Amino acid sequence: MRRLVNDGYEVVEEMLEGYCAAHKEYVRFADNKRVLVSQKMSEEPKVRVIVGGGSGHEPLFIGYVGENFADASVVGNINTSPAPDACYDAVKAVDSGKGCLFMYGNYAGDVMNFDMGVELAAEDGIRVETVLITDDVYSAKNVPDRRGVAGDVPVFKVAGAAAAKGYDLDKVKALAEKANSNTYSMGVALSSSTLPVTGKAIFEMDEGDMEVGMGIHGEPGIKRSKLEPADKVVDQLLRYILEDAQAKAGEEYHVMVNGLGGLPVMDLYVCYRRVAEVLTEKGIVLHRPLVGNYATSMDMVGMSITIVRLDEELKELLDMSCDTPYMKL
Repeated sequence: MRRLVNDGYEVVEEMLEGYCAAHKEYVRFADNKRVLVSQKMSEEPKVRVIVGGGSGHEPLFIGYVGENFADASVVGNINTSPAPDACYDAVKAVDSGKGCLFMYGNYAGDVMNFDMGVELAAEDGIRVETVLITDDVYSAKNVPDRRGVAGDVPVFKVAGAAAAKGYDLDKVKALAEKANSNTYSMGVALSSSTLPVTGKAIFEMDEGDMEVGMGIHGEPGIKRSKLEPADKVVDQLLRYILEDAQAKAGEEYHVMVNGLGGLPVMDLYVCYRRVAEVLTEKGIVLHRPLVGNYATSMDMVGMSITIVRLDEELKELLDMSCDTPYMKL
């Protein structure tokens, strides 16, 4: 295992301690040490946006807690949903009387545990709504059954900005759902990630292979084949994404080329070069592209492409100023 950890069973706690120490002007622990709360949260009562999920995808989810973004993050073990009591404790830590919005990728364990958190909050008279992120175009034909991947980031951004504007819970939820329904992603993996507890890969992959459509937990993709040049890989991903989005010339899209943790940033820019080339040739307008590691899978070598169809409302919210350790506008 090519990782720098102490005890694999303590890696999440030690990571969170280090993160809070490094970014103490942005976040603090709630009473529950699996909940990080924003230090930049408005004192004015507003809807609070709570994100979360399993560890191992940093900077997702903790990296987006800050001003005009997420107000809290609930943290699970590696690739494991947060506990229900932690979800509920996040609500108690940030609610200001306007209600809260849970946001996370569409995975069965997360749905079950966050829903239990909703029920616990309701017993206290606190209204909590949920928006599931479902951007992975290959993971299911029916959109509500799709998993969430790097599209979490722009959808969270829209919800955080809407809440910062003082919109009520119904409107914040509606805008987050609108963003999600216009967000499309797909990825490729060239290796597995490594579990700190076992020191072994999650799945086996021969060197020189790639798997198109693989999920960030190692869920199977479309096919496994020999690695191809970057342009051909990008073309494969875009073919699925653009077909699913039914993208048309003249439309405007926010674009993210996201690293899965182990791919050099150099390679991400090589991939973005082709993304921009293809979309521009199709008459698609690119708005504020992002290139980097935004939603990873520990040391997995690979990348994903996300596009978000924009109108003026979504563009305004995506462009609204924010200040977090991993996104500043």
